[in-house]
Formats: sequence, C-alpha cells, structure tokens
Amino acid sequence: MIEIVKKYISITILSIVITLNFSLAQSLKVNDTDFSKGRLGNIQNIQIEDVTKFHGHLCDGLVEGFIALQYGLYALFPDSIIDRTNLRIVSKSSPCLTDLAIYLTGARYQFGTFYVSNDFEGLYIVQRIDNQKTINIIRKPNIKPAIIDEMGSQAIKGKLSPCQLDTLKQLENEYMRFLQKNDPQTMFEIKKMLNFTWSPILKNDFVKTDILNKNAGNCNQ
Repeated sequence: MIEIVKKYISITILSIVITLNFSLAQSLKVNDTDFSKGRLGNIQNIQIEDVTKFHGHLCDGLVEGFIALQYGLYALFPDSIIDRTNLRIVSKSSPCLTDLAIYLTGARYQFGTFYVSNDFEGLYIVQRIDNQKTINIIRKPNIKPAIIDEMGSQAIKGKLSPCQLDTLKQLENEYMRFLQKNDPQTMFEIKKMLNFTWSPILKNDFVKTDILNKNAGNCNQ
C-alpha cells in the first residue's frame, strides 16, 4: 500500500512539473512602447491563453507556433526580452502560424513588417531589424505525425465525416501534448540566413482553413 502511495505521489509530482514547464515554456516577455507616441520600455508577459483568445481556439498549430517562434526569438534576443518594435517576420499560411506570428512579434502586414508565403523551408523566417540578423525556424523531420496532414488535407476538401473530424481533433490534441512535454531543441532547428533580403510579397488570397468545417454535423456513433 505504501509503495502504491509513493508511486501515486511520484506521478502527481511529475504531472505538476510537466504542467509548470509547459506554463513557463508558453510565456513570453516582450518589450513595447509605453503609449501611442511613447518610449520603449513597456515590459509585458504574453501567455498562450492570450493568443488563444485572439486566435479563437487552442490547437496543435497554435502551440507548435508558440514554442517554435519563442525558441527562435530567444536566439535573436539572448536576454529573453523580445523587442516587438524591432522585428519582421514571414510566416507559412496556416491560420494558427500567422496569428501567432503577428501576436508574438508585433509585426503587421500594413506596416511592411509581416507577410505570408509558402515558398520557403520551415515555419517562419524572422529578422531582427537593427542588425539584420535573420533566422529560419524549421520543424525537424518525423516530429509531426504524417496522418495529421493527410487527414487535414481531406478536411480542407470537405471529405471527412463528422466522426473523422473528431478523430483528427484527437490526433492533433495528442500531438499538442507531445509538443508541450518535449524540449524545443529536439523538435525545431534554427538556421541562420546570411544573405536574406526583406522583400514583402503582399497577397490576400490564402484560404482560412480553420473555418471550412464550421457547419459540419456531430458524430453520432
């Protein structure tokens, strides 16, 4: 009985540690100006919950984008305080990744500091404006289960049944938990881009894939 209690306590402590690590991993300290015409120095913390409200839901793409981009931003700002007035970013067209990009970096389409493209390797290209240091944040091979993208492609085409949509959600939730529990260095790679030229390609015809099945029925099984 004592051994069972000890085992239960160990599992509980491990669960708490994982939760704390996840909470810390998905919190970003940023530096902004202090009013509409103000000075730099307004330090704030951004939590994953803040981005979730902006995006509309918590999902694997949002968590993946947060962890990957946080990892990359720390490479550009070694003091771990991210200057959101000093960033430009290119994002893949995923609704999750694009929302994450503008929320965490402060970059915006209308000010020429953000654009979307599918014509590059990885998830994000991020540039620190003052020193032109540029990085490409890439998911390592075999990290994301292929079945998620395979089923996701079918969902975009409207070819998944309500029950299959539920299965896809389950798979994405499992991947999200995997992301939460693992070291970013084991999942993402940062490549320096020495000759990157900022040249925005402004397009507005990407498909917002996370609303295509909003009227799908419920699984009755």
